[in-house]
Amino acid sequence: MAIYLDPPLWPAHGTHFSHLVSDSSLEELHAFAGAAGIPERAFDGDHYDVPERRFDDLVTAGAVPVEARVLVRKLIASGLRIPARQRNKSLKVPLLNRWNTIMDGHDALFLDLLDRWSEPYRHYHGCTHLLSVLEALDLLTEPAEPPRTVLLAAWFHDAVYRGIAEQDEEESARLAEDRLADAGLPDAEVDEVARLVRLTSDHRPEPGDDGGALLCDADLSVLGGEPDQYARYVAAVRKDYAHIGDEDFAAGRAAVVRHLLELDPLFHSPRAKALWEDSAHRNLKGELA
Repeated sequence: MAIYLDPPLWPAHGTHFSHLVSDSSLEELHAFAGAAGIPERAFDGDHYDVPERRFDDLVTAGAVPVEARVLVRKLIASGLRIPARQRNKSLKVPLLNRWNTIMDGHDALFLDLLDRWSEPYRHYHGCTHLLSVLEALDLLTEPAEPPRTVLLAAWFHDAVYRGIAEQDEEESARLAEDRLADAGLPDAEVDEVARLVRLTSDHRPEPGDDGGALLCDADLSVLGGEPDQYARYVAAVRKDYAHIGDEDFAAGRAAVVRHLLELDPLFHSPRAKALWEDSAHRNLKGELA
């Protein structure tokens, strides 16, 4: 078991960064990082990003310096590396294929949405989340296809993202209204997409709102992941709010988790409940504790 560190080759924020990884477990990695005073927000799914000023003292603390290609091989061999499809930059083609099934011929709108979902400050609320929601919709509706209005609402539900609760959803809904009207969609479809987007601000669809329940279930499906998946989700959310101090983030995140635990039901369809509810409550209670 060892901790590895590659050279500070990756430019960002006026400096260069190294990657810090474990060849055995995330627990080992988190323990080393915590002892070295590396903040949790520096964790990016399978590694920590650390500024070059920390390189020498991390080596002194026991990290093994290696070439970047060696570090990647160690991470792959450990089984901890996040697959490429789970990273934002590799998802343009699968997302385009999905877009063309519902809005073929509207390439400019697709590229605008892709640019929004690919904004560099997004870590959880990026293309990986978008694809996960679309895949969850497939899972919840198979063998049928999800309604087009629900799919479009998924594409727009975090299209505007600044980390401001309710305001983000409202601006995303207004964006959907403007862009889909320009694309020639019937008014009734445009209104329904915007309504669904607004629902994602509190995930409380009314009884009988099948479209709203479907979108909310898919949006919250991440809560029901395996423990390692859930840990990556929480770490990515922390990076989305890297501009907020640890104490303020912890207080705000605890409020979000309590809200989610108070939702009754948390998931609405029988299939979503069977797939995710038990694991979601376990994950949320564990995080709050």
